[in-house]
Amino acid sequence: MKWLDLRSDTVTRPTPGMRRAMAEAEVGDDVFGDDPTVARLQTRVAELLGKEDALYVPSGTMGNQLALRAQTRHGDQIVCEAGAHIYRYEAGAPAALSGLLVTCVEAPGGALRWDLIEPALNPVDDLHAAPPAVICVENTHNRAGGRIVPQDLLTEIAASARARSLAVHLDGARLWNAHVATRLPLSELAAPADTVSVCFSKGLGAPVGSVLAGPRATIARARRLRKQWGGGMRQVGILAAACLYALDHHLQRLSEDHVHARLLVKGLDHPLLKSVHPVETNIVILGVEPPATVDGLLAHLRADGILAVAFGRGRVRLVPNLDVDKAGVVRVRESLEAFAV
Repeated sequence: MKWLDLRSDTVTRPTPGMRRAMAEAEVGDDVFGDDPTVARLQTRVAELLGKEDALYVPSGTMGNQLALRAQTRHGDQIVCEAGAHIYRYEAGAPAALSGLLVTCVEAPGGALRWDLIEPALNPVDDLHAAPPAVICVENTHNRAGGRIVPQDLLTEIAASARARSLAVHLDGARLWNAHVATRLPLSELAAPADTVSVCFSKGLGAPVGSVLAGPRATIARARRLRKQWGGGMRQVGILAAACLYALDHHLQRLSEDHVHARLLVKGLDHPLLKSVHPVETNIVILGVEPPATVDGLLAHLRADGILAVAFGRGRVRLVPNLDVDKAGVVRVRESLEAFAV
């Protein structure tokens, strides 16, 4: 039985073409700035996102945390949505690495709005309070089921933030999915933010890596911090080549994952399973109703050779990806329909 892994889009493995590109990559010492493949990747991503400069980093978490550290001082306040990856899934890094106070704001569907952010900002002139510094936005939003944050909300946040001399960081780990789903240029999606992180090891199928993009001075500071944090890499063009290959061959195919995600839930009529969020990109979150349990559903799927993951109380996440074709998605759908307590 062939296993189908829908725990995340991070579980994908390099395709044969990607492996060839990695094996043939021209490399150098990136700490010295000598790796031509990394340089090409950084230049290309900066251009795609409409930013001055970019930096290749091992992970999206490092990209996000470098962006925060490079634009703040210890004791500053950052504001993010209550379900944001930066708050929920980065091991307390804003506090541990940068001494930042994280203020969380509940927002419907993960879509932050300025009218929700503004009341959460500390007064700038109150010496008792952590001064606000950065607004963090996530697009697409993982815990909201891959929802796309409306561009007009991001534009309003950016304008209001800049009026208060606040920076905006966009956690765009799955910004590629928003780009393919909306057909908006990546540069337009990234325009409201000062800094943007994008990930290659999710839907694009590369084994390692993210890129942080932003103003030249900010990226220069992030590069030094990357070295401090142990993220300086040597002949890393082998990995950067996989990212370049992904941009050439795997970006537009993300639409297949979006179609497959909708196929999983469209017309699903099961008394114990309900889609929690509208499916806009590649993430499906199912609510599991009593008397069924999350563990029961996961065990049922596993017995059918399917891997999924618990995602909060009473919820299961399934993420169609590069390694799961339409036939596999149909098999998952059939397993869901056959689920019984």
